Amino acid sequence: MPTPLTPVQAPAPDRPVSAQAGLTTGDLARALGVSPATIRSWERRYGIGPAQRTPGRHRRWSPRDVAVLETMCRLTARGVMPAEAARLAAAEPQPERLAGPEHLAGPEHLGAPHPVAAPEQPARREPSGPGAPAAVPRQGGDRAVPAAAARRECRGLARAATRLDACEVARILDRGLDRLGLVAAWTQLMVPALRAVGRAWVAEGEPYVEVEHLLSWHISRALHRSTARCEPLPGPALLLAGMPTDLHALPLEALAAGLAERGLPYRMFGPALPPEALLAAVRRTGPPAVLLWSQLARTADRALVQRVARTSWGLHGARGRPVVLVAGPGWGGPRRPPGTLRPRDLPSALDQLGVAWKARER
Repeated sequence: MPTPLTPVQAPAPDRPVSAQAGLTTGDLARALGVSPATIRSWERRYGIGPAQRTPGRHRRWSPRDVAVLETMCRLTARGVMPAEAARLAAAEPQPERLAGPEHLAGPEHLGAPHPVAAPEQPARREPSGPGAPAAVPRQGGDRAVPAAAARRECRGLARAATRLDACEVARILDRGLDRLGLVAAWTQLMVPALRAVGRAWVAEGEPYVEVEHLLSWHISRALHRSTARCEPLPGPALLLAGMPTDLHALPLEALAAGLAERGLPYRMFGPALPPEALLAAVRRTGPPAVLLWSQLARTADRALVQRVARTSWGLHGARGRPVVLVAGPGWGGPRRPPGTLRPRDLPSALDQLGVAWKARER
């Protein structure tokens, strides 16, 4: 587990002031999601350093020092050049805090928001109604962005998650969806950040379970917010579900948000839908297509997929069956059931679902 962010034990009254409470550079670096070398570089180049040192010249970061670095991290994550970020962070009025355990006890402190002047956010565009040929995209739509800018946003998101800065995580996600659109935000921002957190487990040997949970929850929240702003077209709804023993929800939520952005109606049943409930949902709703997600090979039930593909509805002589798509790493190789489609990524899944929906409308 990550090292708790705790201050140095409160000193006795006769101890020198320079030895009193503060964080080590290593503890601070872990909490902020940056390397100790980065912090030392900022101190050397821009004068963003601790106000006090111990007699052995060990750095001890006071609450105000920490607040300045928090602001510096937020500004650089937003694309501000380090020199300008350092100037703004040093000039930012910081609240006076006591250097006691209740003020520097852990990530809750580092997650506390500070007012930072951020670039004005683009406004979301409201749907223009169900008659539109496709869902109204976010401002700018799905568009290519410079690779360096995408990597910078991704690093900022991963670092904000590492320091458990919930406010900054939410801000970066909302900004990414506004600027990039759903598909690009998912492929260039959300998934790479989740992978970066996973790589940190391997590189540092510390299972940051709390980091993954916080980041996943906020990604889910951002996807839900995106979905709520879109008006679907009239017509039969597509069906999305996870295999009965698969517990992964985020890919399904990204698919739902992508369908909503295109104006395609859908019903989301989430992960781990029991077999009989899945078959009943297909019979009752008559979807043009069913997408079934499996993250792992052991959750990819070929027999159940074939039962779904054989499920029919409607009047005798005019009965319909769904197009079945199997998505996720669990269906790799020879595990794809015959007669099904296997999209390779989010854009291809949305395209194939769209084709199935339009074919049913004709």
